[in-house]
This record gives sequence, structure tokens and C-alpha cells, in this order.
Amino acid sequence: MPPPRTGRGLLWLGLVLSSVCVALGSETQADSTTDGLNVLLIIVDDLRPSLGCYGDKLVRSPNIDQLASHSLLFQNAFAQQAVCAPSRVSFLTGRRPDTTRLYDFNSYWRVHAGNFSTIPQYFKENGYMTMSVGKVFHPGISSNHTDDSPYSWSFPPYHPSSEKYENTKTCRGPDGELHANLLCPVDVLDVPEGTLPDKQSTEQAIQLLEKMKTSASPFFLAVGYHKPHIPFRYPKEFQKLYPLENITLAPDPEVPDGLPPVAYNPWMDIRQREDVQALNISVPYGPIPVDFQKIRQSYFASVSYLDTQVGRLLSTLDDLQLANSTIIAFTSDHGRQSMDLVELVSLFPTLAGLAGLQVPPRCPVPSFHVELCREGKNLLKHFRFRDLEEDPYLPGNPRELIAYSQYPRPADIPQWNSDKPSLKDIKIMGYSIRTIDYRYTVWVGFNPDEFLANFSDIHAGELYFVDSDPLQDHNMYNDSQGGDLFQLLMP
Repeated sequence: MPPPRTGRGLLWLGLVLSSVCVALGSETQADSTTDGLNVLLIIVDDLRPSLGCYGDKLVRSPNIDQLASHSLLFQNAFAQQAVCAPSRVSFLTGRRPDTTRLYDFNSYWRVHAGNFSTIPQYFKENGYMTMSVGKVFHPGISSNHTDDSPYSWSFPPYHPSSEKYENTKTCRGPDGELHANLLCPVDVLDVPEGTLPDKQSTEQAIQLLEKMKTSASPFFLAVGYHKPHIPFRYPKEFQKLYPLENITLAPDPEVPDGLPPVAYNPWMDIRQREDVQALNISVPYGPIPVDFQKIRQSYFASVSYLDTQVGRLLSTLDDLQLANSTIIAFTSDHGRQSMDLVELVSLFPTLAGLAGLQVPPRCPVPSFHVELCREGKNLLKHFRFRDLEEDPYLPGNPRELIAYSQYPRPADIPQWNSDKPSLKDIKIMGYSIRTIDYRYTVWVGFNPDEFLANFSDIHAGELYFVDSDPLQDHNMYNDSQGGDLFQLLMP
């Protein structure tokens, strides 16, 4: 059965080991007309499957849930690295981090690895007006301080003016003073400029949609929202949706049995926030006090705030009568673990195919010299359109499907820079294989000068059988055959 043709069409939503949400939508059947389909790509930062469409009974996300209800929903979509800049460059180029050679925030792939095409660049070269609003590429060196303009965009990307206040002292604490806190419900009228970044991004995106209503060219509009990324800075009225007495503790607060120290994230970024510093939590394994459960309250409130912005955007698409001719893609760059497995590197070929463009070819190995190719699979098979070519590399047996991801570390034990090491400090790389049955990870030696992992230098391993151990609490690696299985399954 094809997805329902009411509402906004195809949705692809999922989450990752590192975590991801993805959504794709188009109400128009691909076999009726593929000429001129618009694309709205919504990228959310650090969203886990805390949404009604994933069965969460507490979180209020009616707009995203409505989109999901008329869409194709994936339960297992995996990011290739759970860090903002590497993840975004990976899925926007359709290349894995070992190809983009971006593991941190400090290099530009066109200079550092290869002059690879991007999703918006490909659409631009095929006659689309391409536009960027908010956090699409990660700002800074990793996108050449231009969000990859002019390659990817028809005109310079928009960034909300108020985003510069996100990590400043704008959170009023119990003492009445302003702090740079993790938990930051605010009165919007009292913050600098009287607005918040995601509100500004929505307003800009709406203006662009209104202009594109009469455009002769199809559009590719990417809108990047900051929330629910930390700090949890959101309009305080959303906090009222989640009374503290309704907030349960995290279901799995203990360090997993047999977890190797290299796999543990000390969350140093969170520890730098003033309200967390005041807790005096020991490094690296100190537990968060039970009465700080309001951290979950603020995360949920941030999700609901985000949901209202998504709702405004989608309502505008409907009001302008653009929904029927627009593919909607909704994804998070990473977040936290949520029937087939899919990877975010598949976004490029799948969006191209849905829009009726020629699907870029599979990349050779290595592919540093190839500008246009893709390492992800074409997922059109899941949409079941009669006239769209399926990817011959997409297995028919779910047990043949594998998702790959990776994460860098500076040392075998938690360090101050464990969650965000710079390239020069990366000494270990963790590579994960995820199937429907298990997650298998090896942590191996890594040479940052040559971008080479040494799979004969295994520092630690993890093996979790997700059916019997869904929370991945019991590491069975030492009871397995070690790295042998991993060597067989690496791409």
C-alpha cells in the first residue's frame, strides 16, 4: 500500500544510536507528475523520539504527529556521527565521515577531503531556487563560514540575529539574577531583541514561501531549528505543559554493565552551564541529583516549543496551496536512540528520486576525487511508486540491512574533551554496526594525520542484543568473537 495521499504525504522519521529523526513528505504521486516538485527540508537539532508519533504519551507534539500520520514513518534511522557539524556535512553530501574527513568543527570538506556536491547544490544545478534558513549546515569553519554558499544556495543563507544570545546570561535564576544556565525558560519579551532564534527562522521561512508562491522555478527550502539542543531556552509558557509531578525519572540512569570507559560520555558541555556547575557533580560518573529531574521537563517543553514552529511552517505551506506540490523532509541531525534500518546518508539519493531528478550514482571506493556520487542507499523502494527505479543495492531481507555510525575519542578513559575532540586529539575511533538484532561496536586506534583507523588495534568493544536488551545495558562483547564479526560486516 502506498502512504496515504491526504495531508502532507510521505514522512520519514527515525532515530539513531547517535540519534536522528527524519521525515519525508510529498502529497503528489511520483508517477503522476514529478516536474517541478518543491522540497521543504526541516532539520531539527538533537531531537530524540520524544514525540507522540513514536508512542510517547507525555510529550505534546501535535503538529509533527499530524505530519507523521500522513507520512512514511521509519523507526530505525541512523546518523553517521552524533556531532552536529560532522552529521550535517555527512547527510547533506551523502558521504560518510570517513569520506568527508570531518569529525569535529574545524575543517571544510571541499578543501580538506574533496569538492563534493551537496543536496541543495544538486537541486540548484537542476533549476531549483535553493534557500537556507537557520542552522542547516553547522556555521563556522565546517561550512567555510558561509553555510557552503554560493555552492549550495541561490542567495546568502539567513541566520536569526538573536542566536548570538543562546549561550549568554539570559536565564533568570531563583536569585533574580541572569545566568548562562542549562535550564532556561524565558519571558520572550524580556530577552534581547524580544524574540528567539527559532521564532525568527519561522518568520523568515514564511516570508520566503510567500515569495515562492508566484515563482516560475521550483524551490528547495531548508529550515534549521536550534531546539531542543541545549541550552533549554524556550518560552516559559511551555513549561506549564509539563508539571513536575508528571515527570518521571530517566528509565535507565545507571552506567551499563560492562561498558568500556572509552564509550562513556562525560557531557562536559552540560557541566559548563552555571546551574549544573552548582550541583557539584563528580567527574565523570557522578549521577545527576533526583531533584534535577526538571532537566527532562525542560527538554519536553523545548520539543513542544519546536512543534509550534513546525506547525506554523506547515500551516503556511497549506495556506499558500503549496502542500500538494511539495516534498517535506523532517530530520534531526542526532539526538538519542529510538522496520527497516536506514541511514541519513540515504537522504540525498532518496530526495533526488522523489523529486524526479536523476539519482546520483553509487560512489566508488575511494571516492575523494568524485564530486557527485552517494554512499547511501536509494530508499524509493519504501515509497512503492510504480515508475521510480529501485536501488539494486537495497536488500529485500530486513536481516540483511545494516546501519553504520562512528564516534571519535581522545583517550581510553573519559576526558574533558571526550564529547567533542578536535581532529589532532583523536586517538581512538568507535565504529558501530546496527542490525535489527544487535549493535556491535569496536573502538580502534586512529591516526588523525593520515585519517586512518587501525582495526588490528582494538581498544575495547561492545555487543548488545537489542531484542532481549532493548536499553543496551549488558555488554556481551567479551563473550563474543571480538573483532572478527566486525571485520566481516564493515562496508
